[in-house]
Amino acid sequence: MLFRRAGMSWDFIVPVCLGDLVKSGAVNQYVVQDVLSAKQLPSHINSFKAALRSQGPLCILEHFDTAYSVLQHCRTVDVAVKEDTLELLIQVVRSLSVSLPTLLLSGSLPAADRKQQLNAVKMSVFLLCKLTESLESDSYRETIVTAPTKGRKKDKVAGKGLLQWDSERETVLQCLTQLLQLDIRTLWSLSLVEEEFVSCVTCCCYKLLENPTISHVKSKSTRDAIIHVLGIMVKKYNHMLGACVKVIQLLQHFEQLASVCAQAVAAWSTEYGVKAIVGEIMREIGQKSSDELAREGSGVKAFSSFLSELSTLVPETMIPNISVLLTHLEGESPSLRVAVCEVLGDVLVRVLSGDKLDDSARTSRDRFLDTLQEHIHDAHSHVRARVLQVYARIVNSKALPLCRYTEVMELTVGRLGDKSVHVCKSAIQLLAAFIAHNPYSCKLSSVDLKKPLDKEMAKLKEMRDVQKEQLPVAVITAADLWDAMKPEVEMTVKAQLEPGSEEEDKEDEEVETGGEEERSDRDTAIQIAQLLRESKYRKAVGLCMRAHSLFPESSFFSDLADLNAETLINTLATLFKGPEQETPEAVASEAPLTPQKEDGGNEGGESELKKQEMLVQYLKDTESFALQVERAIAVINNMLYWKTTTVVQEAVQFCVTAFEFSVADSVCGVRKMLPLVWSTDVTIKDAVIQAYRRMYLNPHGDNTRAKAQTLVDNLSELMVDASLGTVQCLEEIVQEFFSNESALQTSVVQVLWERFSGKRETKALHRRAAVLLLGMAARAEREVVLSNLDTLCSVALGEKVAEDYLLARDSLITIVNITDHVRQSKGVPFRLPMDHHLFSCLSQAIADGVVQSDPHWQTFMEQAVRLIYFLAESPDQLCSRLLQRSARLLLEQITEGKEADQSQNQEGVSQGSEEQVNCVSLAQVLSLCGAVAFWQVSHLERSVSSELRRRRGEKEEEDEKKAPANKKAANDSCVEEELGLVGASAEDTEAEFIRKICEIELLAEGNMLSAFLPLLVKVCSSPGKYSHPQLTTAACLALSQYMMISPAVCNDNVRLLFTVLEKASLPVVRANTIVALGDLTVRFPNILEPWTPNLYARLSDENASVRLTAITVLTQLVLKDVMKVKGQVSEVAVLLLDPMPHIASLALNFFNELSAKDNAIYNLLPDIISRLSDPERGMKEEDFNTIMKQLFSYITKERQTESLVEKLCQRFRTAKTERQWADLAVSLSLLSVCERGFKKLQECWECYSDKLAEPGVYQPLLSIAAKLRRRAKPQFKAQVEDYEKRLTAVHTKGLENVESEESEKHAGDTQSQNVHTPQPLKSVRRTTRGRGKQKLENSDLVTPRISRSRPKPAITFTSDEEEEEDAVMAESETPKVTTPIARTRRTRLRH
Repeated sequence: MLFRRAGMSWDFIVPVCLGDLVKSGAVNQYVVQDVLSAKQLPSHINSFKAALRSQGPLCILEHFDTAYSVLQHCRTVDVAVKEDTLELLIQVVRSLSVSLPTLLLSGSLPAADRKQQLNAVKMSVFLLCKLTESLESDSYRETIVTAPTKGRKKDKVAGKGLLQWDSERETVLQCLTQLLQLDIRTLWSLSLVEEEFVSCVTCCCYKLLENPTISHVKSKSTRDAIIHVLGIMVKKYNHMLGACVKVIQLLQHFEQLASVCAQAVAAWSTEYGVKAIVGEIMREIGQKSSDELAREGSGVKAFSSFLSELSTLVPETMIPNISVLLTHLEGESPSLRVAVCEVLGDVLVRVLSGDKLDDSARTSRDRFLDTLQEHIHDAHSHVRARVLQVYARIVNSKALPLCRYTEVMELTVGRLGDKSVHVCKSAIQLLAAFIAHNPYSCKLSSVDLKKPLDKEMAKLKEMRDVQKEQLPVAVITAADLWDAMKPEVEMTVKAQLEPGSEEEDKEDEEVETGGEEERSDRDTAIQIAQLLRESKYRKAVGLCMRAHSLFPESSFFSDLADLNAETLINTLATLFKGPEQETPEAVASEAPLTPQKEDGGNEGGESELKKQEMLVQYLKDTESFALQVERAIAVINNMLYWKTTTVVQEAVQFCVTAFEFSVADSVCGVRKMLPLVWSTDVTIKDAVIQAYRRMYLNPHGDNTRAKAQTLVDNLSELMVDASLGTVQCLEEIVQEFFSNESALQTSVVQVLWERFSGKRETKALHRRAAVLLLGMAARAEREVVLSNLDTLCSVALGEKVAEDYLLARDSLITIVNITDHVRQSKGVPFRLPMDHHLFSCLSQAIADGVVQSDPHWQTFMEQAVRLIYFLAESPDQLCSRLLQRSARLLLEQITEGKEADQSQNQEGVSQGSEEQVNCVSLAQVLSLCGAVAFWQVSHLERSVSSELRRRRGEKEEEDEKKAPANKKAANDSCVEEELGLVGASAEDTEAEFIRKICEIELLAEGNMLSAFLPLLVKVCSSPGKYSHPQLTTAACLALSQYMMISPAVCNDNVRLLFTVLEKASLPVVRANTIVALGDLTVRFPNILEPWTPNLYARLSDENASVRLTAITVLTQLVLKDVMKVKGQVSEVAVLLLDPMPHIASLALNFFNELSAKDNAIYNLLPDIISRLSDPERGMKEEDFNTIMKQLFSYITKERQTESLVEKLCQRFRTAKTERQWADLAVSLSLLSVCERGFKKLQECWECYSDKLAEPGVYQPLLSIAAKLRRRAKPQFKAQVEDYEKRLTAVHTKGLENVESEESEKHAGDTQSQNVHTPQPLKSVRRTTRGRGKQKLENSDLVTPRISRSRPKPAITFTSDEEEEEDAVMAESETPKVTTPIARTRRTRLRH
């Protein structure tokens, strides 16, 4: 070894494989002489350490075998030995990094020293890299082995390995960086570093990159160090091509390295200036075929992530090679299409944006945008969603050209109807970005923009017309004229210059030369130009030729000194066209040129015209943008109620964005999302609450007062014209605001009181909004209103109450919020004494309003009566006095009217007007009676009943405390039983007590309510005599409220109420009656049950409002199991096609909710089909098909399908008309028939086979077979094909012919034939279609009974046995109770 070192006659060749060093190689190649055993290693390592201290880094030349032996025994040697070896190698490399710069800079290094240093570098780097790879493998292996263990055991096991390998790994990389940064290439001959050395370093780096945790945040420093080392190798050691290949391989095998590889390539491109590597890798990816990508699997995702990440880091470097990626847009890989689209997006955002692009960049930008636009309709939903996200990034960066806004937005609005939820979400996000960054005015709607657009377009048309009038006649310039005449002039010149032409011109010369001497050269030039203009070319040429001799010094003819054809033509051209700067006056006078001042005017006019055109175009674009925004808002508002939570959240955020940017009609969406505060989905509820808090409850302002003012303004705007449902939803949000302590609360309450009391000038609507907001605050804190109750009475209920009943009504709604009914408090009820100022104000206001005709008094009165029963100590006494007072005022008004009639002569006119006033007053008194009756019953059943329970509970608690302890212990079980019985008995007693009061005392002779009942009945039963609309409406409503009192009153007047429902001419009366009958159905179900068909009949009412009310009421009754679902539900099915969209949506919601009940729609379908296909109904075939398609979509169970196939086939027997057959066949085709259902269809062959001649029956059944054949197995497919052939044969030849042919072919083999088309037990051949059928007594659509081999339960339909009843006054036609409905112990009133 010493000899080899001294002579240095060998070279160290970096081996490809570790074992190659022990083999004898080429001449002068270093070979390991002795591989030490594991026991010998510690002593030799100590020698290595000593040599390093004494000799420096060149000791590696002598001790290489020691480190090599450690590598050979790496798996068996102790960790301490590997640590010591690693530390020694690090010191060697560091020492080389310190000593080499001086040697390299000296320039004249001897060959022996150079070889010595080179061997040392190669040996140390080789050993360090190989040991690093080995330790990295051990670390990864230990991580996998110890992963399942938990707790301290894992730490102990892990402790056996290299403890601080993470930090040591980074140290190794730093050492390599220090060494490789030096210009060590000069150590090699001709500075050509061998590939093996480069591969040794780079393979070590790539090995480290394969660590699964390398992409984690904690590994960032190690990751950066690896990238740095590889960057040096790429730049200095010609590793670019190798790096490209290795990056592709890493992406193919390690998907998690996509981001790391992108960072590395970006760093090599920017920090190390190797930009070509980006193009090389892009070309490698772009050249991969679809087959290769399909084989790679996860590699495709890695390529996609790599390209997307790279485009965010170095987009400008990717532009020159982006065309190689565009081929993947036509490929089958959606992830690569996404990646390419994201690359285009990053390039557009980061590079090709702004107004300072050159023509080439603009072309590229437009091409990329066209490509993205095409993939908005990509076949894959993931691509569509990501392209929309790319567009959102472009719009947010303001990189989308203005001319593309409308087109892209139209496409985006179309994507709102996409089947994919992710696409819809992305479309909503893009539309929100459009609104947030639009260059137009979103505050104006398309309707508002229409008028200014029309105005500006008219102005533009006028300007264009004016310009057309001012435009000069088409002018031909002198140059154009000269070009046209030049050929003839040339011919004339040539002819004049010929010798024989001089004699011909003598005569002309004699005539013209007389005055030439007197003319000046300028006059001669003008004359020549004039002759040319007059096409007198020969004279002009002759005069020009003589002019030079006459004016030899003239500038006009100076060129003719050398007379030839060319100079003569040039002189003529100059004289005709004039010089470039100055034109002869004659030419100027003849040419129709415009003076310079007029040119300026034209330019000014053209600039104004261009400005007007730009304005019109801007208005057009604005209108188009506004139309798209309105379309989007309409669609997204409906998406607020989707079942997908994430879509609803995006829709909520869109509404907030539209509101914040003051988009027209944005308040509609804000109000529509308000009911979502009641959503059972916590995520949606929180999103809505946060949205309203952001829009309304977090105002901006300089101080607390300004913030409170802004908050109140925002909420007031939302309250204006808000529906009752909106107000109720808003209560939840405002209540939450006042529930949480905030510095704003006091200021907000103060501002609200100031607005309500009128201290500041405020609109009436805002005053009402203020008092309602105070009521919402009172829900959270009662004292907000209770402490200012006198203010409410004096401002809203005082002497000026008649001026604004709406303000008074809203004030009462606010006061109700302090009552126990709203706050649901337990304990002693909170009530005010009868003599409280509030009740005196209410009584006065109600009584005075009875004899007035204010349209808003009715709603005020209802709230006032409600408040009296909620808050007064003895509300029945107060209301009794109020009825007496109102009746007295009404009688006084009638008396005064009669006296006035007697005192006046014009009796007729006066009587008519007074009669009208009396009708209004009487209607208001009857409304008051109805309200009192309703709330009296409610008071008894809610307030009185709950108070009785409360008192009973307190008494029982006191009795338990007084009872002796020993007696209680002795009879513990008996006491418990007795208490249970006593509790139930007491509850029944209380309920019976309340019921008796309602049935006996409320309408007793001494009670004020009883006095008005006969009057109500008389008004309702005499519509001809009492025809006033308001009176009729009030009387019917009051009568229904009276009927809530007891079963007796309800039973006596139910026939009258249904007569009103059938025959009332006013839609409002019919609608009110439906609502009342719905309440009565809940309260007295047994009495109302026989009248159910009459309620269903209102679903076909001619008035839309009545139909709307009917479907709403019936939906509540059916879904709450108050009313039985019968065949009349077919009337609800008809409403699926109602012309009113709201009614159709309610009908659809009815069936959606009904489908949640077990088998409900399945049981009803046969009856619905029979009723809708009834010839007397006359429903269109398209409408029937549409309804059935919706209803059959709820049939999803295989057993239900099988049963329905049998039922519908059996109904072919009872169907009479061809239309009924066709409807049944279409219904069968709408079922998702399976194999079992198909067998049922075959078994029922006899039911429909004689009707297959009809195309309406044959085609649907054929479609069933076609659908089955497409997804059938081979054996089952053969059966389906046989069935198809049989259908076709019967359809084309007729049933009789087919059966006769089959009987001849298969005589005696009927049993095998029945495998496909079994015959019934008793087959009766029909000679002609439709004849020979059994007569049915009750209904033509009753399912017939068919004998079967196995007994099955008969299925009957209640709707087939019932007939609709007409409500009339005759007693004999009153429906009888057929299905008693069990009532609960205690009668509950529906509120």
